[in-house]
Amino acid sequence: MDYKIDRKIIFGISACMFGAKVRYNGKGWDMLGELKREKNSFIWAPICPEVMSGLCVPRNPISLSGGNGSDFWKGESKIKDRMGINRSQMVKDGCEEALSILQRSNVDAYIFMEGSPTCGVYRTSLKGKRLGNPPGVFGARLIDDGYFLIPAQDLASPIKWWDWRRRLTAFVWLKNLEISSNKDIYEMWHILKFLCQELDETFARDIGNKFASLKDELTSEEIENIRIEILNLLRKPTNVASISHWLWKNYSFLKKHCDVDIPEVQNEGELRSGTHMALELLKVEIQSRKNHLLFGSSPIIYNF
Repeated sequence: MDYKIDRKIIFGISACMFGAKVRYNGKGWDMLGELKREKNSFIWAPICPEVMSGLCVPRNPISLSGGNGSDFWKGESKIKDRMGINRSQMVKDGCEEALSILQRSNVDAYIFMEGSPTCGVYRTSLKGKRLGNPPGVFGARLIDDGYFLIPAQDLASPIKWWDWRRRLTAFVWLKNLEISSNKDIYEMWHILKFLCQELDETFARDIGNKFASLKDELTSEEIENIRIEILNLLRKPTNVASISHWLWKNYSFLKKHCDVDIPEVQNEGELRSGTHMALELLKVEIQSRKNHLLFGSSPIIYNF
C-alpha cells in the first residue's frame, strides 16, 4: 500500500486571512506569509461568507443571538447587525454559496478566522471578550460536513503548524484511500496506528484489538464507519508534551535501526521552544524518509 499523496492538497481559507480586506472594518491579514515558500505546496480557495451574503465593506458587525451556529441552521437562533437588523436569510444564502464553492473546488481542509460569527469554530467574538456563541454559522456547517479545520493563527506557530500538517496529510490520504477488504484495513492500520496511538491511546488500543479479532470480512458499511472514526480522530490536535514524547520514541527507533545521530535533537526531558521542537521533528522525519523507515508520528509522505 502506497503511503504518499500524489496531488496537491486544496485549502479553503477565510478570505480575510488570505490578505483580502473584506472584514467588517475593511481589514485583512496575509496569514499565508507565515508559511513562507511552503504556501506554494498547496492550492488555495479564499472565500468570505459575509461578503457573499451581500454584506458590504465596510459594514456593521454582525453577531449571533438566541443560540449558536448549529441552532441557526435549525431556525433557533438569528444573525443581527449592530443596528438590530435581522440578517439571517442573507447570511444563510451566503454560507450556502460558500459551501457550494468548497464542494466544486474539491477542498480538503479549511483555514478559518477565529472570533467570527460566521467562520469561527471555538469563538465567535473578538479575542479577549467572551467566547460568544460558538461555533459560528459557517463554522457549524464545516464541522458537520467533516472538513479538516485549522485556526488561521496557528499558521504562525511552527509546532502547531507541524501538528496540523502531519494529521491533515494522514486525513486526506485516508479519506481518499480505496479500502475493500480486511487486508486493506490491516495495511492501512499498520501505517496510521502509531499516529493514532499518540492522539488517543485508548482509542488506538480498542480499534487495534478489534482488527486483531476479525474473523469475517467487514461489510462496506463497517469499513466506512471505521474510516469515519479514524478521520474524526485525525481532526483533533494533540498537545506539545505528547509530541515531545513521541519525537524521542521515533528518534530512538531511528538510532537503533540506522545508527543515525541528529545533533539538533535534544534529550526528552530538556526544555526547548516550540520552534526548536518543530526543527527536531523535521530533521527526524527527513532522516527517516532517507532511510526508508516509516515515521510513525507523520506517516504520510507529501512532497510538493
